[in-house]
Amino acid sequence: MTPTDFAALLSEFLAEYLPGQRNVSALTVKSYRDVFTLLLQYCEQVHGLPPEKLSLSRIDAGVILGFLDYLEKERRSCVSTRNQRLAAIHSFFQFTQTRLPERMLQFQRIMAVPFKRTVRSAAVYLSSDAVRTVLSRPDPATARGRRNQALLSLMYDTGARVQELIDLRVEDLRLAHPAHVRITGKGRKARLVPLLPATAALVKEYIEEATLNEPGQTSHPLFFNSRRGKLSRSGVRHIVKKYSARPDGQDMSWPQTVTPHTFRHSKAMHLLQAGNPLPVIQAILGHSDIKSTGIYAHADLEMKRAALERTPSPTPAAPAHSWLANKGLLNWLKSL
Repeated sequence: MTPTDFAALLSEFLAEYLPGQRNVSALTVKSYRDVFTLLLQYCEQVHGLPPEKLSLSRIDAGVILGFLDYLEKERRSCVSTRNQRLAAIHSFFQFTQTRLPERMLQFQRIMAVPFKRTVRSAAVYLSSDAVRTVLSRPDPATARGRRNQALLSLMYDTGARVQELIDLRVEDLRLAHPAHVRITGKGRKARLVPLLPATAALVKEYIEEATLNEPGQTSHPLFFNSRRGKLSRSGVRHIVKKYSARPDGQDMSWPQTVTPHTFRHSKAMHLLQAGNPLPVIQAILGHSDIKSTGIYAHADLEMKRAALERTPSPTPAAPAHSWLANKGLLNWLKSL
């Protein structure tokens, strides 16, 4: 059976364009694949168009709007998820218009489908004391405890995303002075992040204990499971959850749920509180847009309060008399 133009271009987009020309990660390709799997299922269930017969001529802005509505109402997707799906669709049709310029108007109408506005929630983070507590909880008397302490310390010290952490290999670390780690982030962009001496020492001891310093181990995953395969995202989440429970009756600012990304937020906030400029924090975290780094400046209430207190206020002092000092509000009003 001859493939449709949609099938041919989607195959090229996922198998060649994204990994070959855009150099995106395998995880990103899988995410895009899942979007079009959902779109194919929607077209078959709602429009009666089986995947093998679906052509680009049948996909217009109306179909895409219907699909987005289906995601929100039928699949209960949140607005941010809807926007992520739409971003993948925009990327595909931007690619297709160079292959089929005669359909450019149709594709541009699809790319004009807008994202929905979202309310960005404040960054959830741990205080410095809370991070210190979490990092002290793994048992240093056991090999597993030492591994977990090295993992949590490295994740906080570098502000790495969970995928960046589990993608680390032995060769990405330099533990001699000056110690640093090479982190490969979104878009395959690499950045060098310095390591503090205490963290470098923990990681060095872990590498030696795990025999990762032996010949032939340079490309081995830094953190691995019992089968010596790369640790999974769920594995890291389990480790974080194990050690990050809020102490009973203590520090109500401690988040009820702590995730690996909470460590990233925490590092960013602590860097900001220490007076580091946003471009430096941006370089450490690997943000492509400094606007992403700016959310931390909006999140720290204490920094805002301190800034206001340092600024002279023209607001006059409250008058000595108050209606509370009178027998009633009417008497106070008459006294004005």
